[in-house]
Amino acid sequence: MKQQKYIRYILLPTTLLCLIASLFCGCSANSGKISKTGFYFDTMITVTALSAIMILLRIILCFSLARFWKKVNDYDAFIEGAKEGFTTAVKIIPYLVAFLVGIGVFRASGAMNMVIQGISWSVEQCGLNADSVGALHTAIMKPLSGSGARGMMLEAMKNYGPDSFVGRLSCIFQGSTDTTFYILAVYFGSISIRNTRHAVACGLLADLAGVIAAIAIAYLFFG
Repeated sequence: MKQQKYIRYILLPTTLLCLIASLFCGCSANSGKISKTGFYFDTMITVTALSAIMILLRIILCFSLARFWKKVNDYDAFIEGAKEGFTTAVKIIPYLVAFLVGIGVFRASGAMNMVIQGISWSVEQCGLNADSVGALHTAIMKPLSGSGARGMMLEAMKNYGPDSFVGRLSCIFQGSTDTTFYILAVYFGSISIRNTRHAVACGLLADLAGVIAAIAIAYLFFG
C-alpha cells in the first residue's frame, strides 16, 4: 500500500511535471522555428534532452528519499548486491556462451541477409516505400544482441550517413526494441527456468510493436 501511494503521489506527478517543464522550455526557446513538415525539430531535440536530464535527476532524488524513508544503509546494500551479482554472473556463463555462438552462426550463415532481401521484395511487391528496409538489420539483430544491433546501427550510419533516413531509423530501432532472447537466455537461465511459457511471444510482440512505431515515427518526422 505504501509503495502504491509512493508511485501515485510522488513518482507520477514529478515525472509529469518534468515533461511539462521541459516542453515549456523547449517551446519557449524555439518558438517560430517550423520545418517544412510543420514540426518543431529544434523543439523536439530540446524537449528530449531536457526531459532525459530532469527525469534522471528525479530518479536519483527519489531513490535518495526512499533510502532515508526506509532507513537503508547504502554501503551494506551495495555489498550484498555485489555478492549476488557475482554469483549470478558465474551461473549464466554457459547460457551466455551458447547464445553468443548462436548469434555468430546466424550472422555468418547469411540468414539475416536472406530475411532482409525477402522483406525488401515483399515491400516492393506491395508498392510501398522501401526506404526503411536498409535499417531492418538493426531491428532484426536487436532482439538477439544489443552490441550486435549497435554494430548494425553504426554500419548503417557509415553506409548511408548519420543524417540519412536509414541512419536515423536505425537509431530509433536501437532505442525502441529490447534484447528479448538475450534477456530470456540470461535471466531465465540464471534461475534454471526452462519453461518460459508466453515470455517469448510477449517479448517478440512488444519488439514488433516497437519496430512498427519506430517506422511510423521516422516517416512522420524524417520521411
